[in-house]
Amino acid sequence: HQIGLKQVAQIEAEMRQTMRDSGFKGSFDEFLKFLKTDPQFQAKTPDELMGVSAYVAKRTDKVIGDYFGLLPRRRFGIIPVPDSIAPFYTGGRGGLENCMMNTYNLPTRPLYNIPALTLHECEPGHSFQAALSVEQKALPRFRQNLYFSGYGEGWGLYCEWLGNEMGIYRTPYERFGQQSYAMWRAARLVIDTGLHHYGWSRQQARDYLAGHTALSQHEVETEVDRYISWPGQADSYMLGFLTLRKLRSEAEAELGPKFDIRAFHDRFLAMGAVPLSVLEQQMREFIREQKAKP
Repeated sequence: HQIGLKQVAQIEAEMRQTMRDSGFKGSFDEFLKFLKTDPQFQAKTPDELMGVSAYVAKRTDKVIGDYFGLLPRRRFGIIPVPDSIAPFYTGGRGGLENCMMNTYNLPTRPLYNIPALTLHECEPGHSFQAALSVEQKALPRFRQNLYFSGYGEGWGLYCEWLGNEMGIYRTPYERFGQQSYAMWRAARLVIDTGLHHYGWSRQQARDYLAGHTALSQHEVETEVDRYISWPGQADSYMLGFLTLRKLRSEAEAELGPKFDIRAFHDRFLAMGAVPLSVLEQQMREFIREQKAKP
C-alpha cells in the first residue's frame, strides 16, 4: 500500500509535467475530462483503432533490433476481442498466436492509450515474450508455457516504459497515455490493499482509480470488479516492473560501458517465466558473468 502511494505521487508529478508540455491551460481534472471526452482521441470505427495498434507494432519493428539480439521466428496477428466477451473484457490481451484489442464501445478506448497497450500486449510484450519462451528448446517443456504474473506482467509494464527510449510515443498525449497506464498499475497497489486489507468500498475504489488516471468510466468499473474478484494479481504488474527496473539499474551501474541493453533483454527472456526471487538471482548472475568478460 505504501509503495503504491509513493509511486502514485511520483507518476502524478510526471503526468502534470506532460500536461504542461501539451500546452493545456486548465486544471489537472479538466485535462483528464478533456482526454476522456474530446472526439480527436476517439476512433470512429473498429478498423481505425486496429490500424493505430498495427502501425505501432510496425514502428516497433523498425527499432526492435536495437534493443533485442534474439528475435522470435513466430509472428502474431492483431485481432479484435470477440463480441461475446468484449463488454466485460480488458482493453487488450497478448498471446502466442494473436494480440487482441478491444473495439467494444469505442469512445471508452482512447487512441492515446493504444501505443502503450500495443507495446505491453503485442511487441515487445506478451506475444513477443511468449514466442521466445516456446522457442527456448533447452528449457523443459512445461517451462516453455509457464507463466508467473510478476515476471510476465512486470515485463509488459516495462515494455510500456521502454517505449520512451524506443521513440514510440510521438505526442504529449501518447506519453500521457503511457504515464496514465503506469499510474493505473501504481493505483492498483493502493486499491487492491485498500479493498482486501483496509475495507474500502467498491465506490471508494472506483473514485480513486477515476481520480488518478485517464481511464474511461467503463474501464474503471470493469477494472475495480477485477480487483475485487482476483485479489493480489493486479499487484504483480508494478512490483514486477519495479524489480526489473532495479535490476537494470544495477546492471548499468555495475557494468558501465560493458552494459549491453540487447544482452540484458535477451537473458531476461531466455529464462522463461520464473518467480521474482529467481529472476533476481539469475539476472545478478548475468551481471557477474558480464563483469568477468575481458
